[in-house]
Amino acid sequence: MAIPTIDMIQTGQNIVRLRKLSGVSVRNLQDIFGFATPQAIYKWQHGTALPTIDNLVVLAAVLGVRIDDILVITGTQISRSA
Repeated sequence: MAIPTIDMIQTGQNIVRLRKLSGVSVRNLQDIFGFATPQAIYKWQHGTALPTIDNLVVLAAVLGVRIDDILVITGTQISRSA
């Protein structure tokens, strides 16, 4: 059985790639989200934190993609006990 997990590093790299493709700067995102500093966005991009669900919905809308296009999901195999 595979348990899906979010690859935070690859998701962060994806956020950077999608942000650049859409022409949105970190400062633009900071203003959109109303953050006093850009630190949260940098944490997302470096894979040390993930956006909350509500921020993920807004991020997807701003970047013009689906949430599934932002998140990188991997599967970890686990064995089942009988």
